[in-house]
Amino acid sequence: MSTFSKICSAIAVLVILMAGGAWFAFEAYTRSPMQEESREVPLVVPDGASFNQVIDDMARQGAVTYPFAFRVLVRIRKQQQQLKAGEYLINTGWTPERLLQELIRGKGVLYTLSFQEGLPWWDVAKKIEQQGFARAEDFSKVIHDPAFLKKNNIPFSSAEGFLFPETYKLHKPKVLNEASAENVASMLVHMFWQKTSSVWGDDVPDTKVLQKILILASLVEKETAIASERELVAGVYRNRLERGMRMQADPTIIYGLGQDFDGNIRRADIRNKNNEYNTYQHRGLPPGPICSPGLEAINAAMDPAQHDYLFFVAKGDGSHKFSKTLKEHNKAVRKFQLGKKK
Repeated sequence: MSTFSKICSAIAVLVILMAGGAWFAFEAYTRSPMQEESREVPLVVPDGASFNQVIDDMARQGAVTYPFAFRVLVRIRKQQQQLKAGEYLINTGWTPERLLQELIRGKGVLYTLSFQEGLPWWDVAKKIEQQGFARAEDFSKVIHDPAFLKKNNIPFSSAEGFLFPETYKLHKPKVLNEASAENVASMLVHMFWQKTSSVWGDDVPDTKVLQKILILASLVEKETAIASERELVAGVYRNRLERGMRMQADPTIIYGLGQDFDGNIRRADIRNKNNEYNTYQHRGLPPGPICSPGLEAINAAMDPAQHDYLFFVAKGDGSHKFSKTLKEHNKAVRKFQLGKKK
């Protein structure tokens, strides 16, 4: 073999070794943490942004090491056009391979939306607005829209009672409008049907029964936070209904007063017959739920306790004194509400 051929062969071997070494180093790069110190870095990917722009942005924040190698990874995987716009929280402890997958899957950051049992729809709307998922005004329009109610099998004039109290994880919308409000409202109602399937299974109550259950459950939710009392309270209201008595529930008056309620129920409020939710003046259950109850209250409304109680009064410690007669009830009122022994 001539000297020239030997040199060419040596160069070829050297090139192969260098290429193999480069490939080995590249593969090691894709599978190793980008940084030894793990930290979270917020990243916003705008609509229409290219991978090159995003990689430059990540490099400026120190979130990706060896940006050239990351560009090569994107090209090798042929995923230049698969970048998803959105808001991300990336971690410098991730491998480049995982970072790429996060950016093309587009799941982004999930935020928490949370509210407790017993809130009326306007307080739910405020929380949704405060947490940046929809405007309260848009949410109100959606949950009172007959088309929305029909689509979601809601037999009331609003979605009150169906806005299931839960902790949700979701993306924040780019634009706050009626569409984003409907997305949130649909999610809450879907959760209601999903959770209550454990109560009635496939045998969903007919419209009238469902209305009665949800209204009664909302009263139970507002009247007591003590688990052991829920069935008792439901039983009191069932007994009153069976005897044709008025419910005489303060929370119904409050709901009828709406967002104007200032914290005090006045004698005029109790006497107000124009308030259709005033169960001191109108017999039977109010026309609709007065809040969105939790699953425990719904269970209590489905199966009230069997007893002879017709009255209950708050004892001041969160619990209630239950009575069978008006005489017993008046005595309990004097003791627990008026501070008298007799």
